[in-house]
Amino acid sequence: MEDGKQLTILCLASYEKGHEFLRECRRQGARVLLLTSQSLQDKARWPMESIDEIFYMADDNGKWDRTQLTNAVSYLARTRAIDRIVPLDDFDVEVAAYLREHLRVPGMGETRARYFRDKLAMRMQAREGGLEVPDFVHVLNHGRVNRFMDRVPGPWVLKPRSMAGAIGIRKIHSKDELWRNVDELGDMQSHYLLERFVPGDIFHVDSIIYEREVLFAIASGYGRPPMEVSHGGGIFTTRILDRGTDLARSLVEANAAVMSALGMLRGVSHTEFIVSHDDGTVYFLETSARVGGAHIADLVEAAAGLNMWAEWAKVELAGGKAPY
Repeated sequence: MEDGKQLTILCLASYEKGHEFLRECRRQGARVLLLTSQSLQDKARWPMESIDEIFYMADDNGKWDRTQLTNAVSYLARTRAIDRIVPLDDFDVEVAAYLREHLRVPGMGETRARYFRDKLAMRMQAREGGLEVPDFVHVLNHGRVNRFMDRVPGPWVLKPRSMAGAIGIRKIHSKDELWRNVDELGDMQSHYLLERFVPGDIFHVDSIIYEREVLFAIASGYGRPPMEVSHGGGIFTTRILDRGTDLARSLVEANAAVMSALGMLRGVSHTEFIVSHDDGTVYFLETSARVGGAHIADLVEAAAGLNMWAEWAKVELAGGKAPY
């Protein structure tokens, strides 16, 4: 509720997730609209008791045509006063930001959203903010890429700028291998970056931010790097770190610095770091404006008693106009 008015929240979900977010919105008294992919219509099991209206958007493997989506949401807004737009999946963050700006709904706009989706944008902003980031180069100007490989010893990691997790990441061992991969990418090569491979252990910090203040943060460590599991197989594991250790404190501090540098106003975040085997340096890897996947939310709830999806709903509905 905002000034006694029932809020209407439009949730975008190109994939099925965020059930507890929807339930908490209903518990908070909001009117809940869900726009999801038509391909999920007979597959997803949404908590319909918490949804006032559900709309299905034609999709191509979860991808929506932006013009069609803009027209559809604008049509809905003729008869429904939309107060919040929230993406439940990482792939929906940018389009939600675009729709907020188009409808002039409060929340993160397109430029800010890029810092939480575009691996190149977030690295550049973090480095400008004084954070340690593995050396990188945009796969754009071939001369600069060659000079980068001359200056930074391999191996390197070729990363797509806007995919989630370890999807599409390739480990590169030589110049010839890099250029073979770049040639295969064709016109898509500008959507990639090349980064120094840092041997180390991968950690993540899951946090809740309200009005630029990190109100909750908990550090965890992956059993094996997600890239290894994604490409080599095996079991994905992660564990909560002892909160009193120097490592946990340094990760939580680094996360706060990332949120400050990237300008997170309010929401939740899943942020990853690598701690170098060589000298123990904590490097920022990537961040997001979403709840961590792979049942990380269940781990956090078991350890801390907070459901990240439910807390995110409270943050969005408070919207800076009410205490959280």
